[in-house]
Amino acid sequence: MNAAEVAAAKKLLDLTIRHQISLQRYSNGQVRRLMSMLNRADADIFAALTVALERLPAGTATVEYLESMLGSVRALNQQAYQAIEGGLIVGMRDLAGAEANYQFELFRGAIAPSVSLAAVSAEQAWQAVYSRPFAGKMLREVVVELGETRAKRIRDAVRMGYLEGKPTAKIVSDIRGTRAKGFVEGFVETDRRNLETTVRTALSHTAAGARNRFYQENEQVIDSQMWLSTLDSRTSDICIARSGRRYTLDERPKPIGHSVPWCTPMGCGPGNVHYNCRSTALPLLPGQTKLYGTRASAGGQVDANMSYGEWLKTQPAGVQDEVLGPTRGKLFRDGGLTIDKFQNDKGVFIDIDQLRERDAAAFKKAGVQ
Repeated sequence: MNAAEVAAAKKLLDLTIRHQISLQRYSNGQVRRLMSMLNRADADIFAALTVALERLPAGTATVEYLESMLGSVRALNQQAYQAIEGGLIVGMRDLAGAEANYQFELFRGAIAPSVSLAAVSAEQAWQAVYSRPFAGKMLREVVVELGETRAKRIRDAVRMGYLEGKPTAKIVSDIRGTRAKGFVEGFVETDRRNLETTVRTALSHTAAGARNRFYQENEQVIDSQMWLSTLDSRTSDICIARSGRRYTLDERPKPIGHSVPWCTPMGCGPGNVHYNCRSTALPLLPGQTKLYGTRASAGGQVDANMSYGEWLKTQPAGVQDEVLGPTRGKLFRDGGLTIDKFQNDKGVFIDIDQLRERDAAAFKKAGVQ
């Protein structure tokens, strides 16, 4: 690559990484907005629950009677999640259009003015996002299931509390939590965390879908893409295995120079392969096989081409054990093993017995007794 191409590649890296921070802030804002919708709905839901519980007879009610008494609670909960689904779609639609426009402006500002770029409309970006599943399902299915799971959790907690003879206030506080503790200790706090995770994953899915559509429309400018994973101890095994690897720009990208697939059973590509995925894809220009510049890590700025394994080598034993587990961590430190030795050819981490079996097979093939 000549000096101008290197400068363009460096600018793309720098601005893409900065953009990830902006996307995270947008995600934070959307989480706050949608969680506030649930908070407002909860006031009505738990008021209805209190009324329903106070109407229960002092004796033992049948399961069918309990179900009928909780009908208003289920209806309010369903309405809340329908409203959240609608709010999430608005946020995703806005982001799809903004991301498609950002990619166009990013490349227009980084590459030579003489190079022609194809723009992706907001509607094209949205169709690329909404027509594809995330978390292995369509968006509506995921949000509906969250609401149904929460309704079931409330129902089961009511049954148990009623059978144990708990007073109404205690049953409600066990489910919702208490105002004094910010409603974080109740049974349904799990559902709140699941909703937050779903919102963040849906927005990552949106940004990735719009970005991928732009890449596919501009294959004359973009040669391939590189998977960029976060360099810290919270990065998943899935993303560790893909960090720094190149892929094609196809509808279902193919590995370049390796065999680790772009997709997992949950989804495809950075931001989609697991819940709360923080990875992103970086565009590579024709002739580009490495990155130019630096990137952030848990320990500060490092060379942009530093692999996850190289970064992990620089970390304390505690961090290595947190990522790999104590046994693999010790082998990583003392046995001189690279991180890919702990993965199969699909990027899935293997256990110690599988590692020993692979080593024994390699020794036998090499004639080593």
